[in-house]
Amino acid sequence: MQISSEMRELGRRAARELAPVFEKIDEVALENTERVLDAFRKERISEAMLSDSTGYGYGDVGRDATDLIAAKVFGGEAGFMRPAIICGTHALTIGLFGLLRPGDTLLSVTGAPYDTLGEVIGTAGTPGNGSLADFGVKYREVPLRDGTVDMAAVKDAVAGCGATLKVVFIQRSKGYLNRKTLTVDEIGEIARAVKGWAPHGVYVVVDNCYGEFTETREPAAVGADLIIGSMIKNPGGGMADAGGYIVGNSRAVELCGYRLCSPGIGTEAGASLGQNRNFLRGLFLAPHVVAEALKTAHFASYVFDALGYKVSPSAFERRSDIIQTVSLGTPEGLVGFCRGIQYASPVDSFVSPEPWAMPGYEDEVVMAAGAFVGGSSIELSADGPLRAPYTAFLQGGLTFESGMLGILSAAEYCGKAK
Repeated sequence: MQISSEMRELGRRAARELAPVFEKIDEVALENTERVLDAFRKERISEAMLSDSTGYGYGDVGRDATDLIAAKVFGGEAGFMRPAIICGTHALTIGLFGLLRPGDTLLSVTGAPYDTLGEVIGTAGTPGNGSLADFGVKYREVPLRDGTVDMAAVKDAVAGCGATLKVVFIQRSKGYLNRKTLTVDEIGEIARAVKGWAPHGVYVVVDNCYGEFTETREPAAVGADLIIGSMIKNPGGGMADAGGYIVGNSRAVELCGYRLCSPGIGTEAGASLGQNRNFLRGLFLAPHVVAEALKTAHFASYVFDALGYKVSPSAFERRSDIIQTVSLGTPEGLVGFCRGIQYASPVDSFVSPEPWAMPGYEDEVVMAAGAFVGGSSIELSADGPLRAPYTAFLQGGLTFESGMLGILSAAEYCGKAK
């Protein structure tokens, strides 16, 4: 690879100085691996459960076992994982439409959700396309204050919604914003507060994408009624070919199952289509793979900070998701960063990323994703909208060694900040 001796030396220095951070990451991975193994043992996972099913999928013991494993690993009463869910936005759509009814209010307490949810909620896109707004669901949001949840404003918003409030939405990760990711403890505090303020029952729903296995607990274990994510991000461990998951309290999961399939059938049917083995193997690998991605993120932060770029989080800051941001300052810098990541990818390394109008986004987006699974965010990837300050959102890294090389490649493309 075309990496200079100067950059390689910077990489060696970063690895040495980050050794104590990496040790703590490995401790979290060990505890999470033990939790996964305990769940596998309790559900008596066997060779027979790794086989697939077709058609209706009746009698698919592997699919049913995967659902039980998901609930146990993520701290919920129930849950399901399905290959038919194509992305995190699809999973979130199932969750929101499963719980909300005409006249209900959806309240986001972490500001505007990720870009692709705008058309789902009805704050963007064309009226009549089938958004929540088209079905009479009202929406309110509480802007972040200095990058954090404004609890005083949330309390006022809960009171203002009154009896129509049905879902309080929390986005754990930063999305395309330069704000701090919420910890599991912080999400638990928000969940307890809003349930105390609401005069009736509400569902607390968490977009858990990018956060799984970065801590030793998940939001469902601290009061969230639903946590939702993609299997080609953290929990799939680089093995899942597709899919998403929903985990939480039994009634909420049941309603989401009816939305996924149909009322009366829910999660009792659905062919696994050869994904049982990948889902279970991915869950087994996920704590270690997420640890590798976290190490890659810390390494990237160190390297690009040393080169003079604005990074978040800092290299020595504890994390609750795998996303690292690097503000490049110019469109050319952002595109160059993504091209450096692409060059170091195992797949399509010869491709040169270009900005384009991706569906669901207001700005053109440039994306580097030389992955074995299309769109997989647990494999080393980088993307960002072409808008100031031209920030790259880096995530993933199946192995720290490949992640390190990808970061050094991107550093070569970008050079020192001007």
